[in-house]
Amino acid sequence: MNNFEYARQLKQLLVALCAGLTITCAIAQGTFPNKPLTMVVGFAPGGGTDIVARIIARHLGEELGQAVLVDNKTGAGGNIATDYVARAEPDGYTLLLGSVGSLTVAPHLVAKLPYRPLIDLAPVTMAVVFPNVLVVNPAFPAKTLAEYVKLAKDKPGTVTQASSGIGGAGHLAGELLKIRAGIDAIHVAYKGGGPGMLAVMGGEVNAYYATPVSAGAQIKNGKVRALATTGLKRDRLLPDVPTVAESGYPGYEATNWYAYVVPAKTPAAVVTRLNQALVKTLTNPDVVSALHKQGLDPNPSTPAELATFMQREFDTWGKVVKQAGIKAE
Repeated sequence: MNNFEYARQLKQLLVALCAGLTITCAIAQGTFPNKPLTMVVGFAPGGGTDIVARIIARHLGEELGQAVLVDNKTGAGGNIATDYVARAEPDGYTLLLGSVGSLTVAPHLVAKLPYRPLIDLAPVTMAVVFPNVLVVNPAFPAKTLAEYVKLAKDKPGTVTQASSGIGGAGHLAGELLKIRAGIDAIHVAYKGGGPGMLAVMGGEVNAYYATPVSAGAQIKNGKVRALATTGLKRDRLLPDVPTVAESGYPGYEATNWYAYVVPAKTPAAVVTRLNQALVKTLTNPDVVSALHKQGLDPNPSTPAELATFMQREFDTWGKVVKQAGIKAE
């Protein structure tokens, strides 16, 4: 091989190598991102996850200097969207605002889940964490969590506790309480938060696990009674309502959360850039104010902190699903 041919082949090799590492080259040159990003959510426009995504997307776009488009890929409790992002090009331009269900519960419920959340996705940052609140119909005799547990123990299988769906945060919160308290209560799954709240208000069920923002008005006007919240600390919207943990079950925690993840092979430099931009966005006063109006508190983290949290949630809910015998719809 002459020198000319060697130089030509070397040039071709370098071109191919650079093409395969386009995003790495872009980061090295400080040009990422150089086109719009897509923020995928697994639920319909107007829902809780979608609202959070749109609040964050506009300000994240300003932070990155590129448009951030929200893409609603609905179905299967967020699993369709999560699978889509797990299979996306790992270049940082497609990220998921995922939730507890698709990221840590689904693997224990769905026999042939097409993705492995702890392997196929890379954590970027936590977005928001918020509890549920156990509310009961005003005619239900229990005025405290202790009285609720006693009633359920005295009359096994008669107390009904509802949630917005099988495998959701509210359902899991109820099953965890049943395990911790040793009670036998009947779970009733509704298709969404609205029907569940109407059911407990109308006396169709005794209790319901709601989000504080959705239950706040009904608690205030006496249409439901709040017994306890499911986070480790009292909720900002319901400061007078004790937690389950402080009501006799130390360490009890069952929260809703939304977090950002990207495809697993996304370069570390891209993950770092996205984390920095998202953390700055989540601490932006305008974003904090907008999220507060939705009853949410931003809770940004490092990728490592989110990875540890997701592993813990994965382990916790795997045990609960197995012990409670929860089956997918």
